[in-house]
Amino acid sequence: QVQLVESGGGLVQAGGSLRLSCAASDRSFSRYAMGWFRQAPAKEREFVAAMRWDGSSTYYADSVKGRFTIARDNAKNTVYVRMNSPKHKEAAVYYCAGGAVSPFAGRICYTRATKYAYWGQGTQVTVSS
Repeated sequence: QVQLVESGGGLVQAGGSLRLSCAASDRSFSRYAMGWFRQAPAKEREFVAAMRWDGSSTYYADSVKGRFTIARDNAKNTVYVRMNSPKHKEAAVYYCAGGAVSPFAGRICYTRATKYAYWGQGTQVTVSS
């Protein structure tokens, strides 16, 4: 079973930049689609970004498109999300997730939390205005 550990959260100024990392416990990571989700207090968990297992496609929530970038380094068993110009309302606990999403699946599958079997514990991101 893959274990995921996020890091890099903290306080970031609105308009600044922050990079979150998610390290996987073993090399099976390279076979999984990886995603980032976030959950703010009293709100449902929402999709942020995802990447196919082979890195051939990336998917973003409309709200972060053009500002956030997901990347993976299979040699390091790590997935990242770079958050540029975060907004105050994007303060949340950010979770990374991994799963064996079918290579034939469309974008909608990558945005669904239920498609991911493995989850990290989350890292808090606070955005100061």
